[in-house]
Amino acid sequence: MPPAPESRTDDEVLADTDVAVLLRYGLTQDAFRTALFGDGAVAAAVTLDRLGVLPRSVVFVAEIVRSGGLAYAAGLPESLPSPEPAAVLRDWLSGAAQTATTPEAESRAARWLEAVAEIIALRRATRDPETSDPS
Repeated sequence: MPPAPESRTDDEVLADTDVAVLLRYGLTQDAFRTALFGDGAVAAAVTLDRLGVLPRSVVFVAEIVRSGGLAYAAGLPESLPSPEPAAVLRDWLSGAAQTATTPEAESRAARWLEAVAEIIALRRATRDPETSDPS
């Protein structure tokens, strides 16, 4: 009998999710929208939270997307305060900018980023409710 596979936490499984693909298709195709705002948002939050990104930084990027568009936000050299998470986010946004060219898709992207920020804040609040700063 083969050994049982190692069990993985939900965080580990979601961290392996291809957020770039979900974002690219979820912004433009209704069939992928639920996955984008569900597993995709949680996977993005897990990834960014592990990299130490604060929710307010993600909200700031959402505001940039809303005012300047996905391509503009993707082109920023430091969309987030640290280089590694900024590179991750830039990869996600630049892929999305190639397909999500309508104002509706860009508005969805901003809403999605706000959802990611909320999930990061919730993760932080539940992890350490005494010292957590949700922003």
